[in-house]
Amino acid sequence: MRPERLDIAEPVARALAAHRAVVALETTVVTHGLPPAKGLEVAHAMEARVLAAGAEPATIGVLDGRMRVGLTRAELERLAGTRDVPKLNLSNLAATLAAGGSGSTTVAATMLAAHHAGIGIFATGGIGGVHRGAEQTDDVSADLTALARLPVVVVCAGAKSILDLPRTVERLETLGVPIYGYRCDEFPAFWRRSSGLKLDRRFDELQPLASAIREHQALGTGTGVIVANPVPAAAELDERAYDRAMARALARVQKQGIRGRGVTPAILEAIQEATGGQATASNIALLEHNATVAGGLAVALAAV
Repeated sequence: MRPERLDIAEPVARALAAHRAVVALETTVVTHGLPPAKGLEVAHAMEARVLAAGAEPATIGVLDGRMRVGLTRAELERLAGTRDVPKLNLSNLAATLAAGGSGSTTVAATMLAAHHAGIGIFATGGIGGVHRGAEQTDDVSADLTALARLPVVVVCAGAKSILDLPRTVERLETLGVPIYGYRCDEFPAFWRRSSGLKLDRRFDELQPLASAIREHQALGTGTGVIVANPVPAAAELDERAYDRAMARALARVQKQGIRGRGVTPAILEAIQEATGGQATASNIALLEHNATVAGGLAVALAAV
């Protein structure tokens, strides 16, 4: 990334220069992932969780053709208030920067910005993956491409079960991206704590997890690492209610002929409607929990 396109906020720059722990945070959750009234509130709560864990938060977004690493409160509010703000991934990021535009960063774009800024860990909700029906559509998230190319640790509640989770886990293995579970044995399914899919290894403490991550990075493969951190048990969606909501959401998408980038938001909206807001509460709980774990892990990584 051109130096003139990358703005690193002073608190983040100071932390990086001092080799202190820093955690990247995305902005798509603010503009698209949650109801408008909740996005900013949760973004600030995640930053507070990272700080409480002893790390410096660096919320990332694009404003006026510049990648901002460490958005101020005013900048974050401006981005959230931008009408029809685009979600930026690896395919549309460069054009937006060149045009002097603004946008919120997805997992893939946030990973890229974090890597260029020298930040090695990122907290999000759930990663994208292989979509259902990908054998016909070839619809696979750019998040997997980023994980294959960028050595950034991603703390997440697995992937949303609207995806083809077995194929997503298999694709990560093919790409050489390890999936480490933090206090879990199975790959989480976002609103659900388990998918039945086994992980590469379980860790119950952050220091051994940090050591394994450093060992992976020393191999020189250049890939990222997934740290799977399940939604807190108290916030997990009821299985039967979730299955009913998922069936209804998938039927709506198929009936309306929604494809490509429109599939995920359409399904998420339908599930939120079907669960009476429980999905939103679960989403918020896992986001904040991931921020806490990422903050603690960043401190542990800084000490290894």
